[in-house]
Amino acid sequence: MDLSKLLAPGAVKVLSNVTSKKRLFQDLGDIAGSIYRLDAAQTVDALQERESLGPTGVGHGVALPHARLDDLDEVVGVFLRLEKPLDFDAVDRLPVDLVFALFAPKDSGVEHLKALALVSRTMRDPETCEKLRANTDPAALHAVLTEAQSRQAA
Repeated sequence: MDLSKLLAPGAVKVLSNVTSKKRLFQDLGDIAGSIYRLDAAQTVDALQERESLGPTGVGHGVALPHARLDDLDEVVGVFLRLEKPLDFDAVDRLPVDLVFALFAPKDSGVEHLKALALVSRTMRDPETCEKLRANTDPAALHAVLTEAQSRQAA
């Protein structure tokens, strides 16, 4: 599995006006809708439904919201760097500024888990997170994420 296949360059954004988890999920739904042609409202509902099972803030300022959706053929992602960290009920109680959302087909099974593991490994790397926090250009952020996977594989 390859991060560059999961994450379209246009699905990487820097946002400055996110004030709540609900607003964040709406932004994720809008971006997933415009880049991957997903239904934005269904995407938001699926994210909120998954989040109700337990927060997806994994610590160190990182959140990995994810959802399974109908009408999706492959696992896809959206990465957001938030200019103002957001309270996310993370496991370490720290606010979140790096968000990597994954969307998988309802019946994706192991592919969804592989993608989640890949993103989790990438976002656990302190050097990668430092580079992500130091950049505000979406193209540079996409490059950092896709190059991070190459570094880890070497």
